[in-house]
Amino acid sequence: MTGKKYYRGYILARLSKIGAELDIVNDVIGKRKDDTQIITYASPVYGNWDLIIEVSFSQLDELDKIVTRLRTDERFKEVIEETTTLVTSRPNYPLDNI
Repeated sequence: MTGKKYYRGYILARLSKIGAELDIVNDVIGKRKDDTQIITYASPVYGNWDLIIEVSFSQLDELDKIVTRLRTDERFKEVIEETTTLVTSRPNYPLDNI
């Protein structure tokens, strides 16, 4: 395998403010330029969590930058109550093997 290895991470977020899901998704997507396109997808979801944010990264410090911002940025901090981060165990895992 040649080229840079990329991992995927999924950040699940629970919000403290009902109805803020789309606002937060739009804010997260709007911040993509700040994170050099690390954020690849964001959407409201049903269930115990309110949002899912997919990120693609080659170094853990890139993931840490996103998670830290979600927990400390004033806009996000007032609405995001809790997060859980899932990280894939293999880089560049092909989807066609599923």
